Amino acid sequence: MKYFRILIFLAGCMTAVISCRKDYEVIPLEKVTIEYVFDQDDSLGTYANKFLNSIYSKLPGGYNRVGGDLLDAASDDAISGLVGTSSVSQLATGAYTSYAAIADESPWNNCYAAIRAASLFVSNIDVSPVKEKLPNGASIRYAWKAEARFIRALFYFELLKRYGGIPLMGDKVRELGDDVQIPRSSFADCVNYIVNECDAIKDSLRPNPVVAPELNSHRATRGAALALKARVLLYAASPLFNGQNIEAGNALTGYASYDKERWKLAADAAHDLINEKTFSLLPNFKDVFITQNNSEVIFFRQGGNSTEIESANGPVGFAAVARGRTNPTQELVDAFPAGNGVPITDPASGYNSNNPYANRDPRLAMTILYNGARWLNTELQTFEGGQNRPGGAEPGTKTSYYLRKFMGNFENATQYSNTSHDWIILRYTEVLLNFAEAENEYSGPTAAVYQVLKDLRARAGIAPGDNGMYGLRENMTADEMRNVIRNERRIELAFEEHRFWDIRRWKIAQQVYSKALHGMSIVKEGPGFNYNVAEVFKPVFAAPKMYLYPIPYDEVVKNDNMRQNPGW
Repeated sequence: MKYFRILIFLAGCMTAVISCRKDYEVIPLEKVTIEYVFDQDDSLGTYANKFLNSIYSKLPGGYNRVGGDLLDAASDDAISGLVGTSSVSQLATGAYTSYAAIADESPWNNCYAAIRAASLFVSNIDVSPVKEKLPNGASIRYAWKAEARFIRALFYFELLKRYGGIPLMGDKVRELGDDVQIPRSSFADCVNYIVNECDAIKDSLRPNPVVAPELNSHRATRGAALALKARVLLYAASPLFNGQNIEAGNALTGYASYDKERWKLAADAAHDLINEKTFSLLPNFKDVFITQNNSEVIFFRQGGNSTEIESANGPVGFAAVARGRTNPTQELVDAFPAGNGVPITDPASGYNSNNPYANRDPRLAMTILYNGARWLNTELQTFEGGQNRPGGAEPGTKTSYYLRKFMGNFENATQYSNTSHDWIILRYTEVLLNFAEAENEYSGPTAAVYQVLKDLRARAGIAPGDNGMYGLRENMTADEMRNVIRNERRIELAFEEHRFWDIRRWKIAQQVYSKALHGMSIVKEGPGFNYNVAEVFKPVFAAPKMYLYPIPYDEVVKNDNMRQNPGW
């Protein structure tokens, strides 16, 4: 780890704390100590709380964070609209190495800086005699400490899913001159550590729903700990780590052998949160992402009110300037079923290739903008040469599609206005899908698995049909249900930084990236249109090494105990 950078980060946090004192402290920066932040005379915990908030500010945000693009534009769900080489296109073609990483998608240093800051908080907060109590009578200090441990666990997971086993630092905060030749812990030990942390802190965190959400809704809660545990166990049970280790016998990259019981652990963990009944599906799918403090959001990174998402991803061709960076693929569009819930490849769907966006799953229109969709008080023209795909210096979308998800309700507006854009890290729908996937892998397509899919499709607005199955086939096999769950996950969680990781943990990335990605070439012919699928991008995936990221070169050369990932 680059401890010099970490110390600078800590100094920055302390500077922020000092600058908040009304009498403008004149203590030189080099005199600031931990005792100043965690003050034994500070009964309000003012400076400790500010330090904790600075740790929250390091949480990952997903909106256009990878060189100006969403991470899922490096999957098969979208491509970048940038003219030229984008960071996500490099990520999708393997154009990175251990010493030349992709901007904003090699977070080793940032994660460990946040982990160290959280450990500083955990190790010192008990000094502050904070008097404020939670409704249950416990000191708020214990909740703050648990929050820091949660954030630390979350950052460990961010590392784990990218690199496999990573060095676990414990509560010890190492300083310059300390021995930092720390080896990587095994994948299993990392999973156990994160899960044990979630179990240890869940009863100390604030319960759901939180008191005074206008002040505390951003904080880690009991639900967040349970949801993180469920996600970690789902990854641990997945093929990449559970039975299909990319290097047999390498404990850093997964388990030595398959164990079906890992699926049960994941299913039970998700079911624990479901059974608490503290979260529920919001009736309107579109509102989940623009309505604060709603019943579906478990944990998020605050984003504030702005038009940044619209400006980055909205269609070109309007007075309201937008860059159209996220161009969904035809592969994603085709994943949405018809309005009756039946796949469009099934004759029973009623799909019409000459009118491809009619009578579709309502989530399509709430996720993707397509030719003829209403936006900014007009009907989009994403046909060749149309207003929103003009060609030339600013050609517009490469696929004929733009992102709709996350943006405000601007169908009938004439300009963008500030909209809430918090980045949702954990939401209830994912927990439901985690349960359905793990339960199906362990017990097959039980009634509980079917019910998850029915609930999600009912909320989406899919017609139940005469049999009340929402387009689902009855009596599916586990293999058939697996495909349905994976597709439901793809369309429900699109652009939320799941697809990129899902195709890796399912160990299907090699097959997915072996195929070209497509868009739609639409030619206007009189009053109608001619639709032709066209290739737009060819990804590359070098298996098995690209299933995990390389450990940064600097970390390997300065730490004799650091092992590189296979193939790098």
